[in-house]
Amino acid sequence: MLAVFLDRDTLHPNDIDFLPLEAAIHPWVYYGNSSSDSEILDRIQNATVVVTNKAILTGSVIQQASQLQLICIAATGTNNVDLETAHRLGIAVCNVRGYCTASVVEHVFALILSLTRNLTATTQAITTGIWQRSPYFTVPDFPCRELSGKTIGIIGYGDLGRAVARIATAFGMTILVSQRANTPSRPGRIPLKDLLSLVDVLSVHCPLTQETTGLIGREELALMRPNALLINTARGGIVDEQALADALCAGQLGGAGIDVLSQEPPHQGNPLFAPNIPNLILTPHVAWSSHEARQYLVLQVAKNIHSFLASKPCNLVI
Repeated sequence: MLAVFLDRDTLHPNDIDFLPLEAAIHPWVYYGNSSSDSEILDRIQNATVVVTNKAILTGSVIQQASQLQLICIAATGTNNVDLETAHRLGIAVCNVRGYCTASVVEHVFALILSLTRNLTATTQAITTGIWQRSPYFTVPDFPCRELSGKTIGIIGYGDLGRAVARIATAFGMTILVSQRANTPSRPGRIPLKDLLSLVDVLSVHCPLTQETTGLIGREELALMRPNALLINTARGGIVDEQALADALCAGQLGGAGIDVLSQEPPHQGNPLFAPNIPNLILTPHVAWSSHEARQYLVLQVAKNIHSFLASKPCNLVI
């Protein structure tokens, strides 16, 4: 039974132990990255098990992989696999859940705190010599805010959203949770358009689906407070990037911390790469990537393979 990992380099494998995978099934073929349909098909056409982090498995490729029995997504999101085709062909698909909760939550608050404490500007006050030339012991030119007493709104109240809420509570913040669109009202949930005007921080933790694509656009940003922060560590397509750039440049939003973009790696035309956008922190899709999270991810992929081969599949998406 051949197992293939299509894009192992996305896990930054140099500090990760892959022996759990070797113990689950053998032999393995590891590829650093895989891109085109033809390349992926060539690599998996004799595989029984395929592992992908972000390499795309289209319906056409899946149909032609005649030996394929199991697709393991080395992530939580499933938008890189044609689930409908896999289901029709009886190919199991599983993902990994909850592996990077601590990593993502810490990154969320790193972004929030960097923005509320104005760390970029205050650090530059030293590198540019402003503090050294100050007549005072301090540089009071860069006002900052406290999180205590502020309100955070959370879109997507799964493991990540709940974990963000727990840490926010420790900071003394009030928690508001967005009602999922087109679902019955639930206690403790607020329709998104009502929530937006009430929050000082909005943190996005929902999956990218047809329903959530463009969920935060011009209309939604216009409803937010002018000093509010938007944090997105979920998926880039959830936020309209041009609308966000325009809102920041116009002073309609207090700031944004963005770890994900609609196209990754980004192209030159991405509006968030325009120069001089104020109060914007961009990070290159690394919220999930602590060493501990990546190692646990490998362990969970191995568990998924073990369970499937023992006829007790777990973490099935379909």
